[in-house]
Amino acid sequence: MKEIIPFLQIIVSVLLVAVILLQQGGTAMGAAFGQGGDEFHSEKRGMEKSLYISTIVLGTIFIALALSNILL
Repeated sequence: MKEIIPFLQIIVSVLLVAVILLQQGGTAMGAAFGQGGDEFHSEKRGMEKSLYISTIVLGTIFIALALSNILL
């Protein structure tokens, strides 16, 4: 089991980076750095909400794998 955890971490980290990059795909570069001028509050719906939830899930899985790698 100890040998497979680093490979799982690599897979999860690549997926996490891809999901984060997909989230930033619809915004301008200024908005990505917090310099957006036309900011308003809106709910996440559809694909945006799915990406948001998958980011949280993948981040949690990555942290759990990292802790299990340290403890085992």
